[in-house]
Amino acid sequence: MPENAKAAPADIGTSDFDNLLALVRSHLPEADLSVLQRAYDLACKAHEGQFRKSGEPYVQHPVEVAKIVAGLHMDDVSIVAALLHDTVEDTNVKLEAVSEQFGPEVGHLVGGVTKLRLNIGLDATDRQRAAAETTRAAESLRKMLLAMAQDVRVMVIKLADRLHNMRTLDALPPEKRTRIANETMDVYAPLAARLGIWQVKWQLEDLAFKALHPQEFQSISELVAKSRAQREEELLSATTLLRKMLNERGLGHAAIMSRPKHLYSIFNKMVVMGVPFEQIYDLQAMRVIVEETHECYLVLGICHELWHPMAGLFYDYIAMPKPNGYQSLHTKVLGASGEPLEIQIRTRAMHETAEYGVATHYSYKEGKSHVTSGVDQLRRQLFDWSTDNSTSSDFLRTVSTDLFSEQVFVFTPKGDVIDLPQASTPVDFAFRVHTDLGLKTIGAKINGVMVPLSSTLQNGDVVELVTRSNAQPSLDWLEFVASAHTRAKLRTYFRRRNRTESASRGKEALSKGLQNAGIDPKGVLGEDRMNELAKEFKHCENAQDVFARIGEGILSVQGAVEKISKIVREQQPSLIQKVRGSRANLTVIEGGIDNVMYRRAKCCRPIPGEDVVGFVTRGRGIIIHGRSCSNALRLQESDSERLIALNWPPDGACYPVDLRIVSLNRQGLLMDVSVILGDTKTDVSSMNISTKSNHTAEIDVTLNVRDVPHLQSVMNKIGNLTDVISILRVMGS
Repeated sequence: MPENAKAAPADIGTSDFDNLLALVRSHLPEADLSVLQRAYDLACKAHEGQFRKSGEPYVQHPVEVAKIVAGLHMDDVSIVAALLHDTVEDTNVKLEAVSEQFGPEVGHLVGGVTKLRLNIGLDATDRQRAAAETTRAAESLRKMLLAMAQDVRVMVIKLADRLHNMRTLDALPPEKRTRIANETMDVYAPLAARLGIWQVKWQLEDLAFKALHPQEFQSISELVAKSRAQREEELLSATTLLRKMLNERGLGHAAIMSRPKHLYSIFNKMVVMGVPFEQIYDLQAMRVIVEETHECYLVLGICHELWHPMAGLFYDYIAMPKPNGYQSLHTKVLGASGEPLEIQIRTRAMHETAEYGVATHYSYKEGKSHVTSGVDQLRRQLFDWSTDNSTSSDFLRTVSTDLFSEQVFVFTPKGDVIDLPQASTPVDFAFRVHTDLGLKTIGAKINGVMVPLSSTLQNGDVVELVTRSNAQPSLDWLEFVASAHTRAKLRTYFRRRNRTESASRGKEALSKGLQNAGIDPKGVLGEDRMNELAKEFKHCENAQDVFARIGEGILSVQGAVEKISKIVREQQPSLIQKVRGSRANLTVIEGGIDNVMYRRAKCCRPIPGEDVVGFVTRGRGIIIHGRSCSNALRLQESDSERLIALNWPPDGACYPVDLRIVSLNRQGLLMDVSVILGDTKTDVSSMNISTKSNHTAEIDVTLNVRDVPHLQSVMNKIGNLTDVISILRVMGS
């Protein structure tokens, strides 16, 4: 560390902080600058001795972030939080201290942008460390997005933080530059677009483009520079002509400016649309700013008088604003030289919204915030998605699919605008409006005409749904829906439906298990009593949870019976019945049972740790059945004297068990299952995969497991995979 870098905190970045104060005075003259000074002083003290990879004092970073936030015309609370945004994450300052000194509002914003800490042992392998880092990044982003759902200022500060990090990206090693640039392009730039903050969006895209594709960035920069003189000459001619007409029509106060096309937009058009650079004519467009809304349409008429409009390239975002609040008229005309010329027309207020997005819709002077309906809609989506998905990876997959994909805008019969991912269907529309509506949908009308539910929606469609109170979704819907949100809701429904069937099987098995253990099932399985007993089981909140886990094979009947039996014997001894048909309680050991050979029944294929009984055969040893096996229950009635109670602890051997996994058919499913089997050290004897017409896949797999806990671990981990609808243990005949 260079000695001259140890300057006193008050001297670090002072001129930049003065620039920040000047910026705040310009748009927030009533702001309390003493609070900003206190925040700056705390940041200097907290970050003292810390330096960025570029070599500059670390406090320079929060000052630059605060300047970006101030430049977006955010309130003074946001600027204070920007100055302090890294103190909790990177220094010894506690969040409680920030809240105490600067108020709970600042504390909430700082907490929202603070990353979660990485908790991993020092002896962790590189693979474990990388996995933990990935999980932390996903969890941190999820935490931040949910904090944004409560207060959009959290994300504005984070976007400013990311923008300054992108501006100083060159100081980082190549692999870290690539990771951050990819994350910026995939998450933060699209999010800035959804919030309408164009100033940040295009800068993030261009900076990420430069880091990811430096050669292409340099090439396009040179091509744009070469053709700049000709474009500027043509634009000057068009501007002069339009200015003359505006003056004649009493619109001399209108401002005319050029609108340069940023480099990533050019690259995207060349790659995605396959357009050569020579055929990209809208590298520089014209923007007209007026005072009143009606003047926008007057300017549009003048433009169409001067130049011939190109068919199908007029968009009225004033009458139909985008969900992020963006409003403007867009038209493309053939200029004097015959080349296309793009023109955008908007009022000054619309221009503020277009440049600064959600920031222009916040007013905290009266303790209230005013945001567009689109931002409120975004908040609801984030809360909804957070409850749909149990893991951060599921949450981020849904966000990237539904939030950051290309959108289609349709209308409800009442005229409300609903944004959906491209290729969405009426089913996606139904679940986007409300889950209950989606579950009851049986048909749809698009623009007044009945259509199949698999029809693809187009921009401007008016969608009307036909519902029925007793309707149920079809598995076929999974084949055509486009929204990850819809898939999650359908998957939850089908899991719940399968869970009901599993609970019924589990309750029947538990009833028979209790009866075989000498306990009256009627006194135990009542809803109130069983709800109380459910609290004794892990991951169970009520009776249905217990029954379902038994029916799915996750919880053994033996384990449930033993736990319930212990409680009943202590609290309700009157429920204990005389056990019949159990003349011994022997232990299964390697090689046999008391020198008698044994074998597993093919019908239920029990494993160590399960509640089992032995059936003494004539000359063929003892056959071990699960106590809840249907054949064992039949033998209980017909040959009870030949049944013996057995104890089968784990013996180190492995035993084959059959499972059936039902999932949405997606790429990478088999790989995900294989990774879990490898991590749990589970051998596979056989595996068969079949796909169904309803876009699902069934995997029948025979695993070699040691005991019940081993099997439960495998089933739990596979069951938590994205898109897995159910996983069941398959018994023989």
